[in-house]
Amino acid sequence: MSLIDRDRAHVWHPYTQMQTAPPPLPIVRGEGVYLFTEDGRKILDGISSWWVNIHGHSHPALNAALARQASRLEHVMFAGCTHPPAVDLAERLVSILPRGLTRVFYSDNGSTAVEVAVKMAIQYWINKGQAQRTRIVALHHGYHGDTVGAMSVSGDSIFTRAFSSLLFPVTRAHGAEVEQTLASLGDTAAALIVEPMLQGAGGMIIRPAELLEAIRRACDRYGVLLVADEVLTGFGRTGRMFACEHAIVSPDIICLSKALTAGYLPLGATCTTDAVYEAFLSHDRARTFFHGHSFTANPLACAVALASLDLFESDRTLDRVTRLEAQLQSGLAPLRALPIVADVRVIGGVGVVELAGSGADPSAPRDGYLDEIGPRLAAAFLDRGLLLRPLGNVVYFMPPYVITEEETAWAIDQIAQVLMESAAIRR
Repeated sequence: MSLIDRDRAHVWHPYTQMQTAPPPLPIVRGEGVYLFTEDGRKILDGISSWWVNIHGHSHPALNAALARQASRLEHVMFAGCTHPPAVDLAERLVSILPRGLTRVFYSDNGSTAVEVAVKMAIQYWINKGQAQRTRIVALHHGYHGDTVGAMSVSGDSIFTRAFSSLLFPVTRAHGAEVEQTLASLGDTAAALIVEPMLQGAGGMIIRPAELLEAIRRACDRYGVLLVADEVLTGFGRTGRMFACEHAIVSPDIICLSKALTAGYLPLGATCTTDAVYEAFLSHDRARTFFHGHSFTANPLACAVALASLDLFESDRTLDRVTRLEAQLQSGLAPLRALPIVADVRVIGGVGVVELAGSGADPSAPRDGYLDEIGPRLAAAFLDRGLLLRPLGNVVYFMPPYVITEEETAWAIDQIAQVLMESAAIRR
């Protein structure tokens, strides 16, 4: 029996309508930017395996770090215990994070990193004697994860709608409205959460650095904690180690995951300032931050994360991203001329092609994430050996940073050909 048949007998996949979805790709091996299937196909991983892989699949240095750590310690609970990889990683993160972020709270994925940030912000104000500060402010089109708290601070979408009765109230604002919104909330606002520079699942929307600067100023003016969700944008995705660096902004709390371990193992980190940390210090145990996970600070994950940071230095990884950004800008720009294309945008190692509407008014919005063009394009790309997963009408290319110029040019050519074919069909 094939891997696909066995999978279909028992497995339920994420973000997948199991009745109508095509068979899953039976991936049995990865190397560099490529994935290899059970039936021998070679596929370029154009989405970094859901935005997590940055140094390529099965990297020798990361494999070695994982094996070394496995021979010493695979896991120990982190409540009451510590271990070298967790401490080493915390020290390393503090050395590269935006200024003032000095405390690291580990969890196990992006959603939980955000849950930690929200709970941390709320309890911070309780511990400070301002229990009325319970309101979280979030931007429209945001996406912060799939756990209940993370969904609550995300924008209204197909991802959250079925669970609306479970979500706590959040004040939402467009970027230009942040100042006015915080003023109206007064001393009831606890924190504002933002995806710096790039809103991911909400449509790969690129925001100007000036907006982030304005948000920081507004939070300072009204005494509100700024939470930067860098689960997607951290570790080079936007061309800087952290997206906050585009605006030289330091948040009060930053959420990290995805590329933290270069795609090897689940690990999250919520990092904050001494000021926030110290609000939890007390002889009163009720002021403890009561949050944790069984696999918090897993030694294997921490060891791989450290090895990944080593590669940033030895391989000059951010320089790679700079070159990739230039090639994406020049390679994707001609697609603006296609009638099917509404916009082309690039930031760091992310290239985005947003498709226009159809029918009498091509400028009309499409159906968002549920737009049927997404699965059709994904299938067409896959037929050409390129793994992409469009967000409805938004096609994005986000490869591992180790991709070569030749491989990038090939992928851009496949994107162009598929879109030209789609434009021809619509005519």
